[in-house]
Amino acid sequence: MRNTCIIIPTYNERENIKHALLASYEHVPDTHVLVVDDNSPDGTAHVVRTMQKNLPRLSLLLREQNRGLGRAYCDGFKNVLDNDDVDVVVTMDADLSHDVAEVPHMLQLLERGYDVVIGSRYVSGGQTENWDWRRRLLSRSANLYARTILGIPIHDLTAGFYCFRKELLRAIDVNSIRSDGYAFQIELKCRFFELGARIAEHPIIFHERREGKSKLDQRVVWEALWTPWRLRFGSL
Repeated sequence: MRNTCIIIPTYNERENIKHALLASYEHVPDTHVLVVDDNSPDGTAHVVRTMQKNLPRLSLLLREQNRGLGRAYCDGFKNVLDNDDVDVVVTMDADLSHDVAEVPHMLQLLERGYDVVIGSRYVSGGQTENWDWRRRLLSRSANLYARTILGIPIHDLTAGFYCFRKELLRAIDVNSIRSDGYAFQIELKCRFFELGARIAEHPIIFHERREGKSKLDQRVVWEALWTPWRLRFGSL
C-alpha cells in the first residue's frame, strides 16, 4: 500500500523529530508524513519546516496551542480525510519509542485483509525496554482493566503505534471523540471494534524515549481509568 500517511503529534520534540522523520522515509519511502505540532516553544515546527525543503511529502499542521494528544490526532485525521491521495493512516510517537521499521510488516497485514494493525507490546514477541517495574505494572494493569471492562480482545488498548484503513475514519464522527492521552487510544480502538473492523496485533519492542520528558501525568491516568466505563455504558 503506497498511499500511506504517518501522523506524528508533537509537543517539544525538537531533539527527536528529525530522527523520527528520517527513519520514516527510510523504512516507508513513499509515505506522506503529517506532523501535528501544538506550537511547541522549543522550536519543533522550525525543524520540520527546514526539512520540508528536501522532503516534498512532509506536511506540518501547526496548532495555536497545546490542546492535547486526542485533539491533535483528530485534527490530523480530518486533514487526512481531505487528502484523496491517502488510503492508510499510521500513528506513531515522535520520541523514537516506536520503531518505524515495523511499519512495512504492519502494512503487509493490512494487505492480507485486516483493517487495523496494532503495534503491540503485550502479545507473544512484544516487550518494553528500559521501564522500571512500576511503569510495567501500571501499563499492563491499565490494559487488563480496560480490556476486562470493555470485553474487547485487544491486549494493547493503550498502544499509540498502529495503522488502519482510512475508510474507518469515515464511519465514525471524529469530532465526537472526547478522550485524550491513553484514553483516546482506548476510545478509538473501541470504536473500530464496534464497527466490526478486523484487528490484528503485531508484536513490537517499545523503546523508552531517547530525549525529552515523558508527558504522562495524573490527569492522563485518571482519564484512562474512567473512560472504559463511559464507553462500556454507551456514552460515546
